[in-house]
Amino acid sequence: MTIPRVLSIAGSDPSGGAGIQADLKSIAANGGYGMAAITALTAQNTHGVRQVHVPPAQFLGAQLDTLAQDVEIDAVKIGMLGGAATVEAVASWLGRTPVPFVVLDPVMVASSGDRLLDLEAEQWLSDLMPRADLVTPNITELAVLAEIAAPHETGSSGEGARSWAPAQDWDEAQAQARVVATRFGVVVLAKGGHLPAEMATDVLVRPDGRASTVSAPWVRTNSTHGTGCALSSAIACHVAANGGDWEAAVRNAKDWLTAALEGAERLEVGSGHGPLHHFASVSGEPTRAR
Repeated sequence: MTIPRVLSIAGSDPSGGAGIQADLKSIAANGGYGMAAITALTAQNTHGVRQVHVPPAQFLGAQLDTLAQDVEIDAVKIGMLGGAATVEAVASWLGRTPVPFVVLDPVMVASSGDRLLDLEAEQWLSDLMPRADLVTPNITELAVLAEIAAPHETGSSGEGARSWAPAQDWDEAQAQARVVATRFGVVVLAKGGHLPAEMATDVLVRPDGRASTVSAPWVRTNSTHGTGCALSSAIACHVAANGGDWEAAVRNAKDWLTAALEGAERLEVGSGHGPLHHFASVSGEPTRAR
């Protein structure tokens, strides 16, 4: 096929490590042509987010409609949305704009702990989720999505309604992923970066309950800023290129991400959690031994 044309709908990170900036690098590094519609502006660096400004949702809709009128979009990656009006605008646009593949990275909390999606917007996600094909939550986000999907069911803490808590092991994580996948009819990539394991392991859970594990070597580094943004963008590229094989897309994306993590510390950007080296695997530079 032609080079995948991938649209990122996400916020801006002026440090270049996450958000739109990371998405465009990731898409390019994985062989795609990247486009971007900006949902939010942030003041942040490698230590965290200081301020967030969300432009009017009407303007985001104008960005999306104008682009779709001219460019054929092969895949969409959705990242930081910020507020309920933004979530509603994206859901509405997807409802009237056919897109072959939609990857939703439900950015709710930054790796620094800063909250990036308000509580009202979290509830609006129930309208957006069915319009996605793949959702890529981390363990904390997965618990929130499970609560949205089944708020009155007993979660992992066993205390009844509103008891969903972040999973402590893979059995809990897969159970939560099945709740989300079944309720919304999406494939869920439960990311295990916060669970104890010998490998960097993620699990793909489909709406029918089938699950498959995708693992990669652990990379010990402090430079992990924007990892979720990069992975979801890379998956969007690969699934558009291969025509819908989610497991193959995740495996290819994780291989690329491993190299980006291995080369990250060579960048020497910032004094906090630094960014990935998005082009490590295509730069010809050596990466650390695995």
